[in-house]
Amino acid sequence: MPVNHAAENVLGTIGTICWTIQVIPQVIKSYREKSTEGLSAWLMFLWAFSGLFLGVYVVVRDINIPLILQPELFTALAALSWAQCLYYGQKKSKLLVALSYLSFMSLFAGIQVGLVFAFRASPNERALQAFGILSAVIISLGLVPQYVEIWKRKELMRGPTGISMLFMAVDMGGGLFSCLSLVFKPKFDGVAAATYLAVVILDGVIVIAALILNPRAKKRRERQVSDPETLGSIPPKPAEKDTQTTATHLPVEP
Repeated sequence: MPVNHAAENVLGTIGTICWTIQVIPQVIKSYREKSTEGLSAWLMFLWAFSGLFLGVYVVVRDINIPLILQPELFTALAALSWAQCLYYGQKKSKLLVALSYLSFMSLFAGIQVGLVFAFRASPNERALQAFGILSAVIISLGLVPQYVEIWKRKELMRGPTGISMLFMAVDMGGGLFSCLSLVFKPKFDGVAAATYLAVVILDGVIVIAALILNPRAKKRRERQVSDPETLGSIPPKPAEKDTQTTATHLPVEP
């Protein structure tokens, strides 16, 4: 593939925009519904944490400006969604949540700046590659709790609670465009590409799971409504006898 700096920057900018705005639908959704049910707090925390390593990697590599900005903006928004999980999901106080968010971002910025200067002062190719690989590993690990959440519920929580499918779609688009931008660089960066492709593949698994499990869950709920006895969770009350009549009891509807 020929070197094309214009294509590299355009695709990188699209990827950055996607990864900048991708969490916004989820943040708005959680705020409007005052709930993060179905959304794993660990997913958002680990994604925010992964930005530390990816940010150091792309800055030291000097990949391109859009992809340098990308992990910084992504981390800020992912950390904000994590803070919402603390507030709405775990019922932490506003003060504690605000301090947690500000402390995380302050530590993130300070450590990242220190590591960038350290790498530039004393280059270490293996350590730098390890940072790039570690970011991909953490992003992948971040989705494990979400997979567990889906497995427990036998569906992907959407609608008024859970994960925004728009969030997942934009996230996949960001990873794809970011990876494509690397194709037009003078030297293809395989480590960075692996990080972006990991997001596309792992998000894709969640989308496929939603397409398979959600229709099944809908049918399961419809069967429960049509046949309340399938619920089997609420036993009938004992019959009350009086001198003239004996009450009969119907199954208690949910």
